[in-house]
Amino acid sequence: MDRNYSRDLLKAIQKADRAGANAVVDAWAAGRSFHQVIPELLAPTLETFGKLWAQGSGGVSLATGYVASKVAEDVLSRLLLESASREAPALPAKGPVLVGNVEDDFHPLGRKMVAAFLRAAGWEVHDLGVDIGPEQFVDKAEETGARVIGASAMMFTTAKNVEKLREEIDRRGLRGRLQLAVGGAVFKLRPELVEAFGGDGTAASAAEAPALFERLWQQSLTFEPVSGEVRP
Repeated sequence: MDRNYSRDLLKAIQKADRAGANAVVDAWAAGRSFHQVIPELLAPTLETFGKLWAQGSGGVSLATGYVASKVAEDVLSRLLLESASREAPALPAKGPVLVGNVEDDFHPLGRKMVAAFLRAAGWEVHDLGVDIGPEQFVDKAEETGARVIGASAMMFTTAKNVEKLREEIDRRGLRGRLQLAVGGAVFKLRPELVEAFGGDGTAASAAEAPALFERLWQQSLTFEPVSGEVRP
């Protein structure tokens, strides 16, 4: 019988067994291209884990969420090393972006995974953490020159706080120049909330976040191109 690697990887993460999870990844990669591990194993497994997290079932916890994010970072680090060993062209340095959980939201898993994928894609990621107020987001964006904020919220009650962030961006006259990406379980279940709460875009998974941020970055440049600025 063929081994169900996704199930085994999920079990290892649920046990907070980082070494065991990486062993599953190694076993899967034997005889395969390691570059396929994200779309074929990691992303679907983390998708299942994220659903369990949203449901509060399946033995998920802060500890297992931490391990899930670390497994993602381990895989991405190996991909970068593998590319370097093949003398592949280095990824171009991209601009600064922010990620954080909105005010009153304390669910870091999705944000951490998004940050890991963005860093692997070459972005300069400033991870602000959980329970971040609108002023903190925009202050940091102005300080770093970020053109994209990634705001994460798990529940409808906290997702409503994205509206406050939109209001703060607009109040400072930064609409368009500062793009707002939103994510989290509630936006996946109810995509109409992205526009309703003032988001400029969302991604279906953490693996798709780099493409979203690149699109929003380019969109920002149409509002205020800056010569000499670091660009993707």
